Amino acid sequence: MFKRILVAVDDSATSLMALNEAVKLAKDQSAKLRILHVVDLASSYMVAMPPFTVDDYNKMLQNAGDKLMIDLRNKLKSTKIDFDLKIESVKSARTRVSDVINKQAEEWPADLIVIGTHGRRGFDRIMLGSVAEAVARTCNSPVLLIRGKGEK
Repeated sequence: MFKRILVAVDDSATSLMALNEAVKLAKDQSAKLRILHVVDLASSYMVAMPPFTVDDYNKMLQNAGDKLMIDLRNKLKSTKIDFDLKIESVKSARTRVSDVINKQAEEWPADLIVIGTHGRRGFDRIMLGSVAEAVARTCNSPVLLIRGKGEK
């Protein structure tokens, strides 16, 4: 029986599918749901390009994360499940998003992690990596992977 379900979200359709599944599980199990969004500020140094500075890019990422959480709060109000929202940041290139998710799962502590996977393969997977795969490989909690529609 799951009493504490952690769901990691970003702004992708796959992530929202994972959230919807986590909401169903939370209702079924009368569980508390923690919705976690991780802002990867460490990648700003590789991505930010003129006319944006790293600080500008970081602010855009933070603002997008804040907006996502406000939207999710409004969406989940009517579900009548017990939930909270948490935003964490990655500030060091030595820390991965999956590390933050796993740490949060231990500290909270979660009985289950729900996360979407894009199902990338080959070169895309090598270049972009897989947060979901890293969580599943390294986490001490059970992990439910939700694959996006139309993805293989």
